[in-house]
Amino acid sequence: MATYKESTPRWKTTIIVSTSLQEHEASRMLLAQQHRIRFSDCVESGAFIFPLSGTAFLLLDPQDLPVPLEESGLIERIETFVQVHRNSFLLLYAPFNGKRELNILSVIQHRFFGSNLRILPVRSNADIAKGMLTIAKATSKPHIDGIQDRMSLARAHVIESSPVWEMLRDIL
Repeated sequence: MATYKESTPRWKTTIIVSTSLQEHEASRMLLAQQHRIRFSDCVESGAFIFPLSGTAFLLLDPQDLPVPLEESGLIERIETFVQVHRNSFLLLYAPFNGKRELNILSVIQHRFFGSNLRILPVRSNADIAKGMLTIAKATSKPHIDGIQDRMSLARAHVIESSPVWEMLRDIL
């Protein structure tokens, strides 16, 4: 019996990664999926940048921050990241939701409410890689065009099959 094999090639992209993440498990996972990884000292420590989709991710582990959060320079670091990258995401690594992790999340949410920073709590390295790749793929040029085409078709189908539109056509 023949087995079904996916005919579309796997999506691969170039990712600029901070050299501080060279030994991180998420970087290894991206390399294992055959993405082109370029390590750079010129990007923010803890950053993953997807140039083709225009998205950037900043990985933050609350365990690496000093106890008084105000002394960590975290807010200034995130502000710089948001100013440099218009489509920015903060990956808040929290394998469990302790009081400290929730406090850090709350401080960041209050400070950056209304900005272009989106916060993604992640629980594992697999979540980090999967989340970044899903967002980067959905916002990359060739794929976003296909998504927009499908959304237009879906909209047209809804309008065509809507009883409200049929009633309006009958009235006019």
